Amino acid sequence: MPISRQKKEEIYSKLDKGLKDSSSVVFVNFHGLLVSDLTVLRKIMRDAGITYVVAKKTIAAKVLNEQGYKGELPELKGELAIVYGKDQLAPAREVSDFEKKFKGKISILGGVFESEFKDAAAMKAIANIPSREVLLSQIAYLLKSPIQRLAIAVSEVGKKK
Repeated sequence: MPISRQKKEEIYSKLDKGLKDSSSVVFVNFHGLLVSDLTVLRKIMRDAGITYVVAKKTIAAKVLNEQGYKGELPELKGELAIVYGKDQLAPAREVSDFEKKFKGKISILGGVFESEFKDAAAMKAIANIPSREVLLSQIAYLLKSPIQRLAIAVSEVGKKK
């Protein structure tokens, strides 16, 4: 069923405004996904501060080309949803987690990271980067480890004397 011009303009303006305010964008194919699963996905995204918009490919391509991103827009196959947010890693990570849960029904087609178009493989690699909190805890552990080893060594020397 074709959508009205007014609805197309609403989608266009929502995408245009959202993409200007976002740090990263993920293009998603959601072919075969049940409405109930899509509702769960939207709720998870909304709770994480991420926006999920279904758009016609022509409207999406027009908005994306006007944004001034570097590189070439990846091929957008199947039904298209655009996921974006202020956090650079969260959109890709959330879609990737959902992709693992529903194999074959949802997939990453590509995206935009640091104002440059990326293909599906690059966006999947970005999705595997741990969150900021996890990275900070890993750094804290790395900094603590030598001090802890020194304390153990001093303690062992003290026990021998």
